Amino acid sequence: MATLTDRLDFVIGRKSAAPLEEHFGIRTVNDLLRHYPRKYSDGMSVRGEGETLDLEEGEHVTFVDVITKAEPGQMRPQPGKRTRQYLRVTLGDRKPVITATFFNADWMIKQLPVGTRLMLSGEVKYFRNTLQLSHPAFLVLETSATRKIATKSLKTIADASGASGDALLAQFERQFFPIYPASAKVQSWDIYACVRQVLDVLDPVPETLPESFLRENDLLSEDAALRGIHLAETDVQRERARERLTFDEAVGLQWGLVARRYGELTEAGPPAPLREDGLVTGMRERLPFELTDGQREVLAVLSEELAGTRPMNRMLQGEVGSGKTVISVLAMLQMVDAGYQCAMLAPTEVLAAQHERSMRQILGPLAAAGELGGAESATRIALLTGSMTPQQKRQVRDEVATGQAGIVIGTHALLQDAVEFHNLGMVVVDEQHRFGVEQRDRLRAKARGGVTPHLLVMTATPIPRTVALTIYGDLETSTLRELPRGRQPITSNTIFVSQHPTWLDRAWARIVEEVREGRQAYVVASRIDESDKPQKEEQGPPPVTVLALYDRLRSGPLAGLRLGLMHGRLSGEEKDAVMSAFRAGEIDVLVCTTVIEVGVDVPNATVMVVMDADRFGISQLHQLRGRIGRGSHPSLCLLATRLPEGSKAGTRLKAVAGTLDGFALADLDLRERREGDVLGLHQSGTLGSLRFLSLSEHLEVILAARELCEGLYEKDPHNRGMALLAAQFVETDRVEYLEKA
Repeated sequence: MATLTDRLDFVIGRKSAAPLEEHFGIRTVNDLLRHYPRKYSDGMSVRGEGETLDLEEGEHVTFVDVITKAEPGQMRPQPGKRTRQYLRVTLGDRKPVITATFFNADWMIKQLPVGTRLMLSGEVKYFRNTLQLSHPAFLVLETSATRKIATKSLKTIADASGASGDALLAQFERQFFPIYPASAKVQSWDIYACVRQVLDVLDPVPETLPESFLRENDLLSEDAALRGIHLAETDVQRERARERLTFDEAVGLQWGLVARRYGELTEAGPPAPLREDGLVTGMRERLPFELTDGQREVLAVLSEELAGTRPMNRMLQGEVGSGKTVISVLAMLQMVDAGYQCAMLAPTEVLAAQHERSMRQILGPLAAAGELGGAESATRIALLTGSMTPQQKRQVRDEVATGQAGIVIGTHALLQDAVEFHNLGMVVVDEQHRFGVEQRDRLRAKARGGVTPHLLVMTATPIPRTVALTIYGDLETSTLRELPRGRQPITSNTIFVSQHPTWLDRAWARIVEEVREGRQAYVVASRIDESDKPQKEEQGPPPVTVLALYDRLRSGPLAGLRLGLMHGRLSGEEKDAVMSAFRAGEIDVLVCTTVIEVGVDVPNATVMVVMDADRFGISQLHQLRGRIGRGSHPSLCLLATRLPEGSKAGTRLKAVAGTLDGFALADLDLRERREGDVLGLHQSGTLGSLRFLSLSEHLEVILAARELCEGLYEKDPHNRGMALLAAQFVETDRVEYLEKA
């Protein structure tokens, strides 16, 4: 008999288990049984002799018929190898004609002569009105046969049934067949054969969830669900199994997160009680504005946690322009007052440089330690980026290592081994969705031994509640919704260029008017030039490139204005020069790509035109729009598209233009697109870990799972059932699902 934790090669043999591990990472019985069917074939999965066909290419189908033609032939010779044969057979007398081709078929030629009745299973393809199955699974159906002639997968199923001939065929003529995520090397039939083999010897599966939880949520047992998802023959039975397994995924995900969260609570954090005579008080006295009620509330929570002996793990999310950076600076100064250093990690050099510049401005003499005019209690701010010269980097690293720099701002350059801190006490990660857990942990590891720095991650990309409970479930969350006083709302409109071409002309005229009033503008494009390939398949006319747009505007509708060009291929120095000129008012209109998406702060910019806005995601458009409306002047964002107003993209753009509520837009984004696309996880290859749980549909399931895990972890942190459910998220490389967004 077998259990879920048994290695698969011990149960079905190494020869069968090895391909599953190689192609799918399936190592245990539990891994295999949680490789769920992606769909189920209907009651016509076995097509008998003479049945009419209406099959789509790519569909998985099974035929039972007699071979009416068998044509062997030689495969293309391979240098240094023996020439192998192929076999092409025709089934029955069907229309359209059905053929199956087997490669390396030397042994099959005598076994599959004309007149043989067999079952074939494979994927449908068409060529010149002929339906073809390429190297399908097959099973010879001969009632008098003493041994079964078949490919391994179907032979395994046949052997397990103990039947032959028509009795064996009856085993396959069921109301359904599970179709599994498969590959060219491991077909769905191979996986099904292994599943059948495992389920035949599987001990009753122990229950992982409390009986009271099962009753409260009307759930099947673990044993019934794991068997039913593979073998249940009705939609009702399969749906009941799916409901239970949805909870399994939610509980496993939450257990992995609660274990991480509680694990960090046992570590020692650097206590930094708030001083009333230090840099925090000095900065608050210098602020030219009053903190909002929301800012004060969040700051009070952070200040209390920084004073504690456990490391803070908190995410600060807030609307674009809600004042997160001010909160983070005050929190860092509380640490500096206590003798610690702080590191701020930013995703781009433009944003890192802007943070350094704005901190120096707001702190003034408080950031001028060792300089003429510096305050007595002043600290020093250091900037470290990849584009600095080796000499500049060495100088900054020296300031960091000796403790002269109290606040260190940088890009990924901060993560390099050469960067050593004197006494790191806090890590701030700006735009958290650009980084993974392993990157922020690498920075925290630069603290003194035995100390885990406090962590504050910030994001201006609003996060739906279900996402906050899962992807960021190891962090406590604070939210800023209130904008600072004096901020003007942003008016947004959509321009449908194909239907109203004069509207775009009016947009350019509006930019000219704003510049004449002393204001500035952004014009955003989705690509740099024609060599800048799209990240995903695109529809509609090709987008305008930023280089072509820059040339057209400066010689056309914006001629006479001072235009600047900004994109990702410019060097760090070039980007900084352009942004400095724009910030100083020496550039009227910045024609750019999304390099200005986060952190760029020019209060005098009041107009933004986003070309081919349909190429951008909802949250990305909201981020871009946040570059304007940062001063005291009314602002306007225009989203231009050449797609029709009634298209899906047109509806989406009107939704963005219709609200400034980033949280409402984030929920819309999650409803409209796959979770993996929204979260930026599609490249990790691990989204398949969640087959049934939907972040857009299962908030109540996630909340119930979170409550259960938190209660159970306090009583039994080593619960084996919970650990088994969490294994797919916290073991192997699938941990990336939890750690990257």
